[in-house]
Amino acid sequence: MTAPLLVLDKVEKRYDDFVAVKSIDLTVEAGEFIAIMGPSGCGKTTTLRMIAGLDVPTSGEIRLRGRRLNDVAPWGRETPLVWQSLALFPFLNVRQNVEFGLKMRGVHTATRRAKADRWLERLGLGAFAGRRVNQLSGGQRQRVALARSLVLEPELLLLDEPLSALDAHLVVKMQAELTELQKQLGITFCYVTHSQSEAFAMADRVVIMNGGSIQQVGAPREIFRRPANRFVAEFVGTNNIVSGVVRMAGTQAAIDSAFGPLLIPGEGRLTAGQRVDMVIGADFLVLSRERPDMPNVVPVRVAGEQFVGSVVVVHLDAGSDNSLRAQVPLHVFERLSPGNGDELFAGWAPENAYLLES
Repeated sequence: MTAPLLVLDKVEKRYDDFVAVKSIDLTVEAGEFIAIMGPSGCGKTTTLRMIAGLDVPTSGEIRLRGRRLNDVAPWGRETPLVWQSLALFPFLNVRQNVEFGLKMRGVHTATRRAKADRWLERLGLGAFAGRRVNQLSGGQRQRVALARSLVLEPELLLLDEPLSALDAHLVVKMQAELTELQKQLGITFCYVTHSQSEAFAMADRVVIMNGGSIQQVGAPREIFRRPANRFVAEFVGTNNIVSGVVRMAGTQAAIDSAFGPLLIPGEGRLTAGQRVDMVIGADFLVLSRERPDMPNVVPVRVAGEQFVGSVVVVHLDAGSDNSLRAQVPLHVFERLSPGNGDELFAGWAPENAYLLES
């Protein structure tokens, strides 16, 4: 079995009494695109900085190809970092920016120029080699920052929210370009982002962090449909979480909840009186004006809507400070044509729920 490219072994980072990263374990395979995401202050950027060598772990070990990196300087790690701010040199032209890392390594002028030009051509920037970076668009500057790192031919490329400063249409374009580039090169990408859409669109695996700890690691679809805990369920997607106490109803399990009795997926491991959280994806909720023929139905009132293009997120008041969200295709929403305050029914099948045990 091939050893992983990168290993974080019980890595922790403390700043006096504050623990920014709490004894995390993570392995990254060669050629993998892994995204680390979570709310602000969760420890994702600190983790990336420790891999890059900009911060030293308080305890634990970071290994690249089995080599311990804890005491290796950033320039000796072969793990270049693409910054959120891009950190391009305004006093250098595009080619000189791309050459900079090679120049610091003592690479001969002709060789580093040839390598820089090759990468500029590959990233569609050959015609801009002599320009100042402040004469480029946001997307072009982003590609210059990538070229500056890729010209070093690293095994592992670190990216810290590199698309956060771009316009929305450029973000989508750069997502596609980054994904295609990573597949072509076979370079391992470790990508930090706060954006779920970025992480899910590009990564092979996603790492969810909160409070300095890793909450879940998995493929995007796995995390979206089977969150490991309540935090992940609330952070990812548009999930509804219904809490209740298990009661057994023959061969079919059910819970007593704020919405009344609800059937739940019976997995043979539940006991009467057990508290559980039931996660129902907003896209599984069916809205109708007439009571649907479904096992779980809740009367609701429309409290608002959020138009996001081809889908609409409908916010629903279920009474007694309870709420639900349904995500429906635009054409379904237009056919239903609900207005604020309209009375509807929200239903779902028990098998479309996922249980989190409390």
